[in-house]
Amino acid sequence: MKFSNTYINLGQAFFQRCLPQKSPAPELLLWNKPLADDLFISEELQSDKCLLSQYFSGSKLPEGAESIALAYSGHQFGHFNPQLGDGRAHLLGEVIDKNNKHRDIQLKGSGQTKFSRRGDGKCALAPALREYIMSEALFALGVPTSRCLSVVITGETIHRGLAKSGAVVTRVADSHIRVGTFQYFAARGDITSLKALVDYSIKRHFPEIENDTDEPLSSEQGILSFLSCAIDKQINLIVEWLRIGFIHGVMNTDNTAICGETIDFGPCAMLGVYDENKVFSSIDEYGRYAFGNQGKIAHWNMARLADCLMPLLIDIADKSLSKSEQEQQALNKVEHLIHQYSHKFDDAYFTMYGKKLGINNGVANKSLISNLLATMQSENLDYTKTFLQLTKSLSDENIAKKVSNTLGDWYQQWLVVLAQEETLKSTTQSGIQQSYYPLAESLMEKNNPVVIPRNHHVEAILEFCETIIGHNPSAITSSTKEVINNKVNEFLDVLRSPYKEIAATTKYQETSEDSDKYYQTFCGT
Repeated sequence: MKFSNTYINLGQAFFQRCLPQKSPAPELLLWNKPLADDLFISEELQSDKCLLSQYFSGSKLPEGAESIALAYSGHQFGHFNPQLGDGRAHLLGEVIDKNNKHRDIQLKGSGQTKFSRRGDGKCALAPALREYIMSEALFALGVPTSRCLSVVITGETIHRGLAKSGAVVTRVADSHIRVGTFQYFAARGDITSLKALVDYSIKRHFPEIENDTDEPLSSEQGILSFLSCAIDKQINLIVEWLRIGFIHGVMNTDNTAICGETIDFGPCAMLGVYDENKVFSSIDEYGRYAFGNQGKIAHWNMARLADCLMPLLIDIADKSLSKSEQEQQALNKVEHLIHQYSHKFDDAYFTMYGKKLGINNGVANKSLISNLLATMQSENLDYTKTFLQLTKSLSDENIAKKVSNTLGDWYQQWLVVLAQEETLKSTTQSGIQQSYYPLAESLMEKNNPVVIPRNHHVEAILEFCETIIGHNPSAITSSTKEVINNKVNEFLDVLRSPYKEIAATTKYQETSEDSDKYYQTFCGT
């Protein structure tokens, strides 16, 4: 592994140098070989399970790694905390992947830092497994996401109400720069660091801005272009969450990555029965981060990013203007971009749902889409299964009859729209039933998964792994690790084929018996 750490060059204000805590008996439990290959991790290193367990538990630093904990602030459920930071994570550095992109390698659950706020800095096994499973599922579904390279059992018992096996999960991300990172320096009035952060973020994530102008990156145009690009990234991310029924559960600004990736899988869950007000997170008492609120919250989070950029715009404003005039001018410029969010989001939202329905112009069919979602809500229809059945109904008359009975007149209205977009094919060819709407069906198959990581299946895997390891994680055996690997990887094999059924797909398609009525997720800290 060839490490660099460009983030360190930003200066000591951005991080704390600290070492992970050594684990008493680290054992490599899960290893993501496809991701390791993408990161050019040598076969020689990948074959050395003992050394991997040392590196990715934090017990030993790989050559070239420089361990740091990142500083950031954040709005947590709408309340600003000026001092958060990595309280149980250590960034080892960056490696270059097969796409020539810098990817952060970060240990999570690796011990205390100065940002731990009286926490132990540790992670239990179940949250580590959840992040590994869910991030791989989202990646396969085509959702921008951080990924997990490994899960290592540390050999220690930690206490989360009950005794739990400790673990360290290695997260790979485009970066760990958050809205909260900008808030950290804005709250301190540190214009120099804010400017450096904008420059760094543009170079790393939005090089197209750098190529568009001969002006400095942190010029007025550079700052506004950066905000616009960050907004576009968030819109794309949230719309992709909505497409597959993902509920993040804790969309605080410290969990909002500038690069537009999903990070922090603590209280996340998947939507079963469609309900725009659905909340699973135990700490989201008022539904702030409900399924249908996620677009609005991303808008709010981007407004907080705009707040942080205001001092930079004021600092480079026309000095002939009064202070109040400078502030108003800066406000007008960022407000213009923030106000564009709603229009951009609506276009992306209806375009996405159009594709789920095989319609190229979803924006022109807003009422059709909205009426379907309203029916799904009132009739308590399963989100994934409804869209899957609609897809299959285009080539299966029996399924078409069932879906038509459920959705009534809406179904025929939908077919009329499809007919307007493509020429109908013959019903039979060589005696075989053919799709009436081949273009629509093809589009739907790419956007409607046949399987998702349903909550009860995820929980069953986590419970199985916790039970088999028990309360003595230091005594784990090779056979125990093999059993866990087989269990998790069978599930992942299915999740990595979300748009095409394989032999084991049906095993993980059924809904929970109580439709997740009493299901709750937890932060995991």
